[in-house]
Amino acid sequence: MITVRKINDELAIAGQITVDQLKHLADNGYKSVLNLRSPDEKSSLDDEQEKVELLGLQYINFPTNLEEIDHQAALDVFEIINQLPKPTLIHCDNSIRSAAIVLLYISTKQGITFEKALQQTINLGLISSDV
Repeated sequence: MITVRKINDELAIAGQITVDQLKHLADNGYKSVLNLRSPDEKSSLDDEQEKVELLGLQYINFPTNLEEIDHQAALDVFEIINQLPKPTLIHCDNSIRSAAIVLLYISTKQGITFEKALQQTINLGLISSDV
């Protein structure tokens, strides 16, 4: 089973989640799910949006490719994160994308420049240095 990691009171990250995990999140007060996977990725949860919304959670699928992340792409994801009701689960296939996005998001909210935050994610091995 994929581990859901609580980052702070507003955000948690995970790889591809299961229906049971979604139920557990809803039972524990989570209000939304941001899926960073593209619909054609293997091992996606079938009808994820429907399953999430049946549990009363808001759902957004915003496919994100870390190899193509730049300042504008990050700002687009950050805007979605800002708009979603909290707490929010951000997930992808193996939690690397979600961890990178959350690290960038939190770092920039703390006043670190996007470039420096991006370098931190590269140094941690979450994003390729080819970005």
